[in-house]
Amino acid sequence: MCSPKNNNSNGYQRNDLFNEEATQKLSGHYKKILSIVGEDPSREGLDKTPERVAKAMQFLLQGYQMDPVEILQSAMFKEDYRQMVIVKDIEIYSMCEHHMLPFIGKAHVAYIPNGTITGLSKIARVVDVFARRLQVQERLTTQIKDCIQETLKPLGVAVVIEAQHLCMQMRGVQKQHSITTTSDFTGAFEKVATREEFIKLISSKLS
Repeated sequence: MCSPKNNNSNGYQRNDLFNEEATQKLSGHYKKILSIVGEDPSREGLDKTPERVAKAMQFLLQGYQMDPVEILQSAMFKEDYRQMVIVKDIEIYSMCEHHMLPFIGKAHVAYIPNGTITGLSKIARVVDVFARRLQVQERLTTQIKDCIQETLKPLGVAVVIEAQHLCMQMRGVQKQHSITTTSDFTGAFEKVATREEFIKLISSKLS
């Protein structure tokens, strides 16, 4: 990405623009792909498709250009709070690295502060940074956990992700309603009672 828009209020840069050189290179490859699969890339409905896909891929994979540690550090505050902080139902849109098909779901993230907290939106942004890369759900879960643990150094971190994978639904076994759940825990969340409280809270619905 080039010429990113500076989001001064948050202290980090958000990439809104596309790299022209990358767009041109990707467009050329996608034009060839259209021909290989039997399409005519010059017909009216497809003449702009290679460029659109090139820009779409840069957007979907923009996480490579973003620093999740910087995002967390942009809003770190001293606070004597040592109870569970949960941000649940964070929407996830990621790309399976095996077939480059989407997997879509929700992440539930919790941490127990140890003298330092971060802005709640930053937790969701960290999830986005790692999700907007070629991924497997297992690694995505661990990367979110490790980033929060290493940056905030809390008493513990918990991450649960539930997702549906189009590589299972559109191809392969074609199981339309399967959901994959992954989890990872550190510190206080390795205790059964704390982990069970977390699971209970993310499972509850507001009345």
